[in-house]
Amino acid sequence: MKKVFYWSPCLEKVGTYKSTINSALSLGKYSSKNINVNVINVCGEWNKEKELFKKNNVELINLGIDIFKYLPKSGFIKSRISYFVIAVLSFFPLIKLLIKKKPDFLVSHLLTSIPFLIFIFFKFKTKLILRISGYPKLTFVRKNIWKLCSKKIFRVTFPSNELLNQLSDNSLFSKEKLIFLPDPIININEYINKKKNSKIEKINFHKKNFFISAGRLTKQKNFSYLIKEFKKFSKKNVDFDLLIFGKGEEHNHLNDLINTLNLSDRVFLMGYNENLYEYMKKSEAFILSSLWEDPGFVLIEAAFNNSFVISSDCKNGPKEFLQNGKAGILFESNKDNALFDALTNYISQKSNFKAKKILAKKNCLKYSLFRHHKIIKNIFFN
Repeated sequence: MKKVFYWSPCLEKVGTYKSTINSALSLGKYSSKNINVNVINVCGEWNKEKELFKKNNVELINLGIDIFKYLPKSGFIKSRISYFVIAVLSFFPLIKLLIKKKPDFLVSHLLTSIPFLIFIFFKFKTKLILRISGYPKLTFVRKNIWKLCSKKIFRVTFPSNELLNQLSDNSLFSKEKLIFLPDPIININEYINKKKNSKIEKINFHKKNFFISAGRLTKQKNFSYLIKEFKKFSKKNVDFDLLIFGKGEEHNHLNDLINTLNLSDRVFLMGYNENLYEYMKKSEAFILSSLWEDPGFVLIEAAFNNSFVISSDCKNGPKEFLQNGKAGILFESNKDNALFDALTNYISQKSNFKAKKILAKKNCLKYSLFRHHKIIKNIFFN
């Protein structure tokens, strides 16, 4: 039996958080007889998922640093301080754990510098698998650390072919180590439960038609651009509202922008909501305005929930998922009037876009837990 450990000290329930959980669940659910799945609970970040893991044959291994509730979670500087504290306190406990438990594989999703340093200075039989997501900035330090560690890394997985090719072109890792591994986003059981328990909150919308967008309220998601473009669109299209779901450090800035543009009765900051099924189903379309994604959990969930997708062509994944516009509408990322034109185009031609919506939903199948399990299991046994 192969013993697999996951290293992913997440501070918040963002894409990496969901990716780690669903990857572990996919192995626990479909490979319980030949793979022993373990998630390292570095500082108590996985305490709330204990029962979920247990039900799906995933073991939680405590590293003994239960400080999660005391760590700042939001804000760029505060979160970096928290990760620094986690890195310092977890370095030697992780070494001790690897020596004692001797896992066959360590899958590193987040704070990868710690496993890197450990594998550089110590020899383990454990094989290190690096998960690269998003849009990694290839700084001088990062590039050299990756080059230094490349021989110690068994495999490197990517959520999109675009990101894989980008790293392949930089020759940081041997090409035979690079593997396209779509994120495990579509969990059918979770989808059924959300569908049963879905509802639309009673908000005083003045129109019945609305677009939705969702994600952390951060610079990456580019909601300021979305709001400004919607302002232009709203002048000639008074029957549509915009709902933005999420929380984050840009909340006050976005709220001020909405008020400045006199959009308080047209654009609504809805806060965080784990169940957007009904909103996605009843929306005109889902809008992704991000500066980078991989391709984005919420984008794929929207397509799976029968929402038409309008997305920026940012790196590294949305245009791959939407097949360069065959499965939705793409607009040039962060370009003035690009989203305005996309929304105008959608409203004027939406009756002709049914095939695009169907194709997007078909594309979701490669992001299922079972598909993810088949690919990652092949890494362990080949």
